[in-house]
Amino acid sequence: MSSEILERPEIEVRPANLGRCMVVIPCLNEVDHIGDLIDQLLEPAERLGMKIVVADGGSTDGTRSTVREITETEPRVVLLENPRRLQSAALNLAVAEFGHEADYLIRIDAHGGYPDDYCERLLEEALETGADSVVVSMATMGFGPFQKATAAAQNSKLGNGGSPHREGVPGHWTDHGHHALMRVEAFRAVGGYDESFSHNEDAELDHRLAAAGYRIWMTDKTFMTYYPRATAGALFRQYLGYGRGRARNIIKHGTQLKTRQAIPLLVLPAVAGTSLAVLSTTALIPAALWAAACLGYGTWMAVSQRNPYGPLAGVSAMVMHLAWSTGFWLEYLKAWRQQPWKKREAPAA
Repeated sequence: MSSEILERPEIEVRPANLGRCMVVIPCLNEVDHIGDLIDQLLEPAERLGMKIVVADGGSTDGTRSTVREITETEPRVVLLENPRRLQSAALNLAVAEFGHEADYLIRIDAHGGYPDDYCERLLEEALETGADSVVVSMATMGFGPFQKATAAAQNSKLGNGGSPHREGVPGHWTDHGHHALMRVEAFRAVGGYDESFSHNEDAELDHRLAAAGYRIWMTDKTFMTYYPRATAGALFRQYLGYGRGRARNIIKHGTQLKTRQAIPLLVLPAVAGTSLAVLSTTALIPAALWAAACLGYGTWMAVSQRNPYGPLAGVSAMVMHLAWSTGFWLEYLKAWRQQPWKKREAPAA
């Protein structure tokens, strides 16, 4: 995919020419966020003529009743049942039900923060660039100590490996980014999300979009704010799923890992190798070097950025690395075990 930036025409963009659009919010147990998020989206929905589809995966915390109350007075808001619970299934279901009413869909994650003009900026970018998909960068922000440390790690190269959609870069054509807007026609043409993916479904869809000749634009006109997991256990489970999803992508499409993705693969073998320390203490060296690098980077963040959560950010990064590496290897070994053994034909006498 070319990284050349498209020269944009100087035109005035008005709501009337932005095209029909619907917002899709996949959610599960988001009662603390869903009401405020919908309230924020109501004004742009009215201005831009958008439908807001909340695809709920069976919430039990009051999310569904909150949304139902809103639908009683706001006809633009629709509650859609998502029995498969996955985000990928939520988007597919929303497009199947309401895609005929829209030219574009905007994906909004319930546990995130967005500028008030988020939807309008995305639509403007789609119109000006002619992109089939507009993706955004993510700014991570935490509240409690561990969440703040994790945010610091995810906003740094230690945690994101220099991923463009984690750091924020000038607008450019790309092969992947955090999903924000997509043309419904392009979404349908490639078959939507693969619902067998619980994680990394966005990267998998981006691969098929690019392979089919559709173009993905990374905008620098807007962004989203992401709130990381607040405990080490939740963070580990999340990145375990990310590792599994990346492995499944490679197995399905035969793609290769980028350098920033390949390096964390060494973490699980390094940690597992410490079990050989009973034979030789040199077995501790790889894991010790990794831990020292993470904690050292965290200390450097504390000093250079005056971030008191820097040392703890090193710990968060270690959780992320180990979980991602473990998830990847578990999924890869699972696929290897499921491959049918091919018997070689005996040579002719």
